[in-house]
This record gives sequence, C-alpha cells and structure tokens, in this order.
Amino acid sequence: KEEPGVREEHESLRMTGASLDNIQPPTRKPVCVDLGDWEATERALDSVGPVDLLVNNAAVALLQPFLEVTKDAFDRSFEVNLRAVIQVSQIVARGLIARGAPGAIVNISSQCSQRAVTNHSVYCDQLGFLFTGSTKGALDMLTKVMALELGPHKIRVNAVNPTVVMTPMGQAAWSDPCKAKTMLDRIPLGKFAEVEHVVDAILFLLSDRSGMTTGSTLPVEGGFWAN
Repeated sequence: KEEPGVREEHESLRMTGASLDNIQPPTRKPVCVDLGDWEATERALDSVGPVDLLVNNAAVALLQPFLEVTKDAFDRSFEVNLRAVIQVSQIVARGLIARGAPGAIVNISSQCSQRAVTNHSVYCDQLGFLFTGSTKGALDMLTKVMALELGPHKIRVNAVNPTVVMTPMGQAAWSDPCKAKTMLDRIPLGKFAEVEHVVDAILFLLSDRSGMTTGSTLPVEGGFWAN
C-alpha cells in the first residue's frame, strides 16, 4: 500500500515526465556567410537572435613559412581568424547588453598560440587541425580584452586552446606514426585530443559551472604547454 506522500511523489514524477515529452527542441537556422566579408556578415546576422551563448570557431588554413608569407594570406587569415571574431562578438554582445541579459562567449584558439611551431607565422591548420601563429596569439589577447570590457555587463569571455584534434580529417592527416611522433613527443600525455575533450571544455565555459571564470585560456593539449 502506498503512503500518501509516495503517491504524490509518483504523480509529480509522471507530470514531470509528461512535461519533458512535450518540450520541443529549439529551432535551428543555419546561416552561410563569408566571415571575411564585413558587410555580408553584418547583413546575414542582422536577423539572427537573440543569442545568449557564442562559440567563435571559424578559421581559414593558409600554411606558409615566415619568409614566404604573402599579403593575401596575411589579410585573409586576419580577416577570418581575428576580425570576424570581433565583428560577430560585437553583434552578440550588443544584443545581450540591450536586453540586459548575461551571456558567455568562447573563442577557439590553439595550443600554438603560446608556443612557436615552424611554418606557422600567420596561421597553420593542416586539413582542419588547430595549429597557429600570430592570429591565435592575437585571439588569446583579444579574449582577455573582451573579458575586461564585457565583464561589467555580465558577459564572460574565455578561450579554449586544443592540440591536434582527432576529427576524421585529423585521423587521416596524423595516421603516419613518424609524422605524429614529432608532435606527440612534445605532449606529456602522449596522445592527441578527441572531439569530446574540446566539446566538454566549451560546454563548461558556456555553463554556469564556470560562472567565476572569464579572460582565461583553457588548454586541452595534454600538457603541451608544460613541456
């Protein structure tokens, strides 16, 4: 025989389950735009929102050694890897401030924003893996400045700095043991990151569990910075 309190609890659970069944997933609206085009980006994002959480993950991959860096490669790298972060973050932050809402922004940087890697003067991303030079170093500092200025508006800004990530392209590009060894020898844990490692770090920085964290660069690099 159920006690009254138990019966009420079961009924409450049934009601909760029914409520969850009725929850509809948020509407997703893909937007395709060249982030290197300031005016096109402005137009594309004009009707998007409201946005409370932002992940700046877009980047271009142009691999050139220092003595061969071209103006076009430099301009394109900084347009997408840095300037677009400023523009998109401005749009989102202005919306948050206008609504008086708190928010969080995560910039995807790289382990190489604070360590030099050959041929990475402007930016290196071999088949989509995050390596970097000057654009990601600049992104780390931009993250701190954004955190400083947006903090009074209750908007937190942090960066995630991954090593090579084992996406399908990552697995293909780093499957050669000899090639992989050159990087793995610099990583104390002796392995590359899985996608879940990076996603978990992003989710943590977007969530209230990191409510006192802003202006940080969170390494997901197996100890690369400690080497």
